Amino acid sequence: MNALAKPETGGILALAIIIAILPFLLPNSYYLDVANRVGINAIVCVGLNLLIGYAGQISLGHAGFFALGAYFSGILVSNHGWPPLVAMLTGALFVGLLSYVIARPIMKLRGHYLAMGTLGMGIVISIVLNQEGELTGGPDGMSVDGFSAFGWEPGNEQVWYWMIGGLLLVAVWLALNLINSPVGRALRSVHGSEVAASVAGVDVAHYKVLIFVVSAVFASIAGSLFAHSSGFLTPSEGDFFHSIELVTMVVLGGMASVFGAVVGAALLTTLPQLLTVFHDYEMLVFGAALIITLIFMRRGLVPTLLSAFKRRKK
Repeated sequence: MNALAKPETGGILALAIIIAILPFLLPNSYYLDVANRVGINAIVCVGLNLLIGYAGQISLGHAGFFALGAYFSGILVSNHGWPPLVAMLTGALFVGLLSYVIARPIMKLRGHYLAMGTLGMGIVISIVLNQEGELTGGPDGMSVDGFSAFGWEPGNEQVWYWMIGGLLLVAVWLALNLINSPVGRALRSVHGSEVAASVAGVDVAHYKVLIFVVSAVFASIAGSLFAHSSGFLTPSEGDFFHSIELVTMVVLGGMASVFGAVVGAALLTTLPQLLTVFHDYEMLVFGAALIITLIFMRRGLVPTLLSAFKRRKK
């Protein structure tokens, strides 16, 4: 098949076109800020979908890695004067090493035991962020200095939009290349049956740990972007509800669908902004979206719509 005719290439081109024209359709900087948050959540969800959708390993504490990347970068820049780009990369390295240490024992668990293990991990990270007030500011949060690299600083929300949009495209491209590589085939075999994959010669433990670390690094980088673009952090960025938000985005958009993760992030990030009158029922909205998806669209929104389109085309 011609490279330009591949569905993945067409999807990236479509996403790039949407990113390119969207700023000209948004009426003011508030909506541009919402679009930036969509992009940040989408980067996390692309990585999380590799873990949940392709490898079949649930994580209910991934917001912890998002918050660690954000706080690590924010503390190094604001309290120690590190260059933001170096701080972001160092934070990603730290989160990668930490996730590797955590994954070695926790990835031996399966099913609801794995879910509870990752939930406990996320709760521990949230407690640390709340209790270490001298470093993180505790429940009151902390201010974070802006981003700069080689003397250049993003001057407004639109510049941040192009940065986040560009990194989202890179994240999608990396994810698509990963799942179309031998690593991706190994992950799908692990998802299908760990026993069968092991018999076929797949190092199940290695690939489960690998994809856990990759997804954590995606979350860390997104967290650093959020820290410097928003200028303020609170421990709520790593709490249980944020982890559930991220999982719901992946499930709603479509597990084992990179573009589904992006669509899910876009829908569930913008939905609360459109339904501000129901702000007190935000958890109810997320729960209802998850239940409806699981009942009527078990594969998620994007895979279900694509399947329906293909059937109608035939």
